[in-house]
Amino acid sequence: MSEDKNEKGQNPQNPDSIEEILAEASRGTGPDTSSAFSANDEERSANEEIAKLQDEKLRLYAEFDNFRRRSAKESFELMATANAKLLGKLTEVLENFYRAFDAQGKGTAEDFEKGVKLIFGRFKEILDAEGLEEIDPVGGEFDPNLHEALLQQVSDTVPENHVIQVVSKGYKLKSKILKHAKVIVSQGPQG
Repeated sequence: MSEDKNEKGQNPQNPDSIEEILAEASRGTGPDTSSAFSANDEERSANEEIAKLQDEKLRLYAEFDNFRRRSAKESFELMATANAKLLGKLTEVLENFYRAFDAQGKGTAEDFEKGVKLIFGRFKEILDAEGLEEIDPVGGEFDPNLHEALLQQVSDTVPENHVIQVVSKGYKLKSKILKHAKVIVSQGPQG
């Protein structure tokens, strides 16, 4: 039979009909199918590995997203708690102002002034304890990182580019500038 195939120009390795393929498969002859099966197994294994890695990536992304949200919430709660402590201290000052205003007509003007000075002192103590610092640059050199120049003025006594007067004090909390000092800067002597 294989001679007939050769005479017809067909390859004896490629069977024509399903019956021939089944017969060759049952005899164990014919094309090598084990490599095709192993290639399919490798492909399936690779696809499973890819799916596993994609699943891990999604889980890590979700875990990171949850961590980011949790951190933001904790940060917000920490700020709210910190503000609550400061506000708790400031309510003491507010209550003292209420007392001073209630007693205003009952005492002398000197007593009222003395009371307001005491309240101011306590208020300043609280702010200082929280780390608030005043920026008071009178006589110092102008620094655009700390000061905001409102205008320049001729001065025979203050050197050029130095602060003549502070219009509004500046404030910083540790190293962070909260408000720049508004100043008048010297142009030097008129010349």
